Amino acid sequence: MSGRKIDTYSDYRASEVEWLRKVPKHWDVRRMKTFLAAPLQYGANEAADLDDRTLPRFVRITDIDESGALRDETFRSLPRHLAQPYLLHDNDILLARSGGTVGKSFIYSTDWGEACFAGYLIRARLRRSVCTPKFLYYFCQTPEYWNYIDCSQIQATIQNVSAEKYANLHIPLPPSDEQKQIAAFLDYETAKIDALIEKQQQLIALLGEKRQAVISHAVTKGLNPDAPMRDSGIEWLGEVPEHWRLGPLKRFWPVVDCKHITVPFLDEGYPVVSVMEVRTFELDLSRVLLTDKANFELLKSGGREPKQGDVIYCRNTANTGTSAYVGTSEPICIGQDVVLIKSRTQNGRFLNYILHGPEMAGQLALYMVGSTFKRINVADIRELIVTCPPPPEQEKIVQHLDSKASQFDELIGNAVEMMEVLRERRVSLISAAVTGKIDVRGWKPPSSGAKQETEMEVA
Repeated sequence: MSGRKIDTYSDYRASEVEWLRKVPKHWDVRRMKTFLAAPLQYGANEAADLDDRTLPRFVRITDIDESGALRDETFRSLPRHLAQPYLLHDNDILLARSGGTVGKSFIYSTDWGEACFAGYLIRARLRRSVCTPKFLYYFCQTPEYWNYIDCSQIQATIQNVSAEKYANLHIPLPPSDEQKQIAAFLDYETAKIDALIEKQQQLIALLGEKRQAVISHAVTKGLNPDAPMRDSGIEWLGEVPEHWRLGPLKRFWPVVDCKHITVPFLDEGYPVVSVMEVRTFELDLSRVLLTDKANFELLKSGGREPKQGDVIYCRNTANTGTSAYVGTSEPICIGQDVVLIKSRTQNGRFLNYILHGPEMAGQLALYMVGSTFKRINVADIRELIVTCPPPPEQEKIVQHLDSKASQFDELIGNAVEMMEVLRERRVSLISAAVTGKIDVRGWKPPSSGAKQETEMEVA
């Protein structure tokens, strides 16, 4: 990622804006409201009920993905008479004003088709002779911009930044031609970084698939390639080792439902495991909620106390079908929406690998019910088909998979870390260019066929 160091400007001046500090001497610093072609406008407060592609698209903040593109799968439209006052023009910029996405920006192109925008968005239409839309869009991705957003939020029931706050945002503005040059430089350089990020994403997906394949083979075929096999009689499972047992989960691992009661949570007390702790392979108690001793004992009653080696399984909410191995000996109990799978004479860690395998996902699809959130009934969990080798063989498979999973997790972790480095570099590049820390006036896009390297090294 190293490249030549780009020059800085020769002369700087104080910006008179605390969070912006200094800018190149010939740059201006202006509030957004001074270069708007029309006042900032809130979007339409209408229901997103229609999916008619002959009507204007109704753009909501949830439609915008991380790359700044519109998701096709979330398409919604608005009747033309309702959309008319909110129709977008090419290069209009949308700014999120409420909720967890406050501050997020989007630059509209007519390539997306005719569109209007929703009420949690604010439209900025610029005087392009003063501010190039793409330049402003890039500025809205900088730490300097986000510092302003953080300081401007009105904390009520949800985060909120008003049109007035956006209108008073200070923007560093080089001359128009220089803005276009900076935008072109960033288009080119960020595209290369985005391509590198996409490669890491593809690598993560490939490693995840290989990890699943290793797990699937081990828990359905075993580790001995010479073991005699028999037909399982189940189409999706195929052959299994001849000496393995096969049947419903309840035959080998008892499944105990939770107490269907709500308990109070306290700052101090005893841990109550919920679906939030069942999102990783092993139980994560770092943010577990606590209750008093009386309710803790009540939730444990009836054989519901998890022991080290058991498995806790999520049967409701968005996490349905996830499971976690209980690796701790710390006293815990289970709350609502989870069930306890007791290990007894079988290996709970082996079972957890089965539950994380692709074959289990196929079974779950047959049993899950519900619309907003899928759930699976306890009786159906007990009927899930699992393989059951002899316990010593289970242990060998677990040791093998622990080693393999660790290797895959390390590789995936390295790829995730590289993605973070690339994203940080992308932000640094954008910030340096649009705040004048680097001078790209002499930059020219390399000719086609020239070796492409990331251009920038920020001083």
